[in-house]
Amino acid sequence: MAKPRLQFVCQNCGAAHTRWAGKCDACGAWNTLVEEGTAGGIGSGPAALRKARPGRPVALTTLSGEIEDAPRIVTGIGELDRATGGGFVRGSALLVGGDPGIGKSTLLTQAAAALAGAGHRVVYVSGEEAVAQIRLRAQRLGLAEAAVELAAETNVEDILATIAEGRRPDLVILDSIQTLWTDLADSAPGTVTQVRAAAQAMIRYAKSTGAAVVLVGHVTKEGQIAGPRVVEHMVDGVLYFEGEGGHHHRILRTVKNRFGPTDEIGVFEMGDRGLREVANPSELFLGERSAAAPGAAVFAGMEGTRPVLVEIQALVAASSLGTPRRAVVGWDSARLAMILAVLEAHCGVRFGTHDVYLNVAGGYRISEPAADLAVAAALVSSLTGLALPADCVYFGEISLSGAIRPVAHAAQRLKEAEKLGFAQAVMPSGGEEAGGTAAAQLFQPAALADLVVRIAGPAAD
Repeated sequence: MAKPRLQFVCQNCGAAHTRWAGKCDACGAWNTLVEEGTAGGIGSGPAALRKARPGRPVALTTLSGEIEDAPRIVTGIGELDRATGGGFVRGSALLVGGDPGIGKSTLLTQAAAALAGAGHRVVYVSGEEAVAQIRLRAQRLGLAEAAVELAAETNVEDILATIAEGRRPDLVILDSIQTLWTDLADSAPGTVTQVRAAAQAMIRYAKSTGAAVVLVGHVTKEGQIAGPRVVEHMVDGVLYFEGEGGHHHRILRTVKNRFGPTDEIGVFEMGDRGLREVANPSELFLGERSAAAPGAAVFAGMEGTRPVLVEIQALVAASSLGTPRRAVVGWDSARLAMILAVLEAHCGVRFGTHDVYLNVAGGYRISEPAADLAVAAALVSSLTGLALPADCVYFGEISLSGAIRPVAHAAQRLKEAEKLGFAQAVMPSGGEEAGGTAAAQLFQPAALADLVVRIAGPAAD
């Protein structure tokens, strides 16, 4: 009998190696190679355990034809439906990730109860908690009377046999994918082979029966869903549940969605009775704003189709260090370095002997370059000690030449600002016309130096 061949699989990226090494050659991670057998490892799977069958031809079609909208299950939780693109799609698989204790199980429990109350069959399977613990959470949320079917199981074959009994479920929630294991793989639960095999089995069930499957995933210290990246490619949608420990609000961010937009967010507020929807996130992020303090600028941003106003805070202080500090929370540190360089090179504003601290209020994270103008305004305001107008918003992209470039959705940003009482706006010229829905007073500088002169006066240099 032939000796079974062993291989070493990286638990971070899923790459297979013939021998052990301290560092994975594929992703560069250290101490992530684990020995696994090829009988149920990478590259074998269920097909390797039986004789391969001959292929069969499939029907080919054309690009033209009737298009049907994806059938969805609307939860009734507006922020969750917004993030998913209108509700859970039947026959789809969704991966939800987030830090421990952020509220993933609370959100899914509330969604399961809402769907069960609408007459849908919902099955909640937990591999981390006992049924009694889930019931305690449901009682705390006031959802104990919801007709949600519970189970505490980690074996994939047993889960599939359980949910196959009776009427086909409309939604299956598995918490979490790292705890599941299947008989087709020989490795331990949580390894790359088990996570991928379990996810593949559940996705195959969703596609064949039309039930929506939600998989919960843990998040690593780097902020990525633990396990192989291939799981994110297998599922139809990936949602990240974000939030800071010191803040009550939570953000459900869509990073992949085959049936909807990938840049939507849902905003929730955590309370004693669970998660509450926040219909107007701008009021939440601007709730404790100090209008008279220098170094604070209001940025009119966009998250998908939703405009969001958030305060950007800057502190520029004289440094006693040879190399001044640059600290950023909620924004890209490399982009801050670029804005500082443009201000020094083209506007004559010197930061070489100052520490610079930048913070996005409320624990919010900004990724779009339209925040450049608001960051620059906050930096100049803090350096000069002059407060910016309290009723003014800023948005625009800054190029390396010091020019201010237009950004998309200007009219929507201005409309949201006007709704919240902002009467002034600093924005790029050109691009979209803002007539009719704009704020009362517009300042459209052609270059960043014009904004610096407006804030600090002619003696800005």
